[in-house]
Amino acid sequence: MAVMVAADPVLPAFMLCSTLLVIKMYVVAVITGQVRLRKKAFANPEDALRHGGPQFCRSDPDVERCLRAHRNDMETIYPFLFLGLVYCFLGPSPLAAWLHFLGFFMGRVVHTIAYLGKLRAPIRSVAYTLAQLPCVSMALQILWEAARRL
Repeated sequence: MAVMVAADPVLPAFMLCSTLLVIKMYVVAVITGQVRLRKKAFANPEDALRHGGPQFCRSDPDVERCLRAHRNDMETIYPFLFLGLVYCFLGPSPLAAWLHFLGFFMGRVVHTIAYLGKLRAPIRSVAYTLAQLPCVSMALQILWEAARRL
């Protein structure tokens, strides 16, 4: 495996972007926890009791925003992890692969910043759409290659 990674620049590019995306998801999870603590809005009664009482087992708009950002990450990043890995095995040009991986990564970072920062519309929607374009491209290339080999 190490020889393949060293000889092929596409897989390391995917590994870098994928790992950064997973770290970004962890950061959103930590932010969610911090917002819960700051706003005293806990999902579980035992957490509310530990932090002030049962009245703090409640929802909060800012916590819900963090949760939606995290859910959106799961809905988009998990498919990217699959598509990107399969795409690596198609033998794409390193430049094309980097553009796909970096485009998705940057779109997701901007999407998260726009979501959590409550930036004006349509920044978040544009970032979402731009991040999805590389996924659509990779999916179509995978389908084409799979159909070609049938």
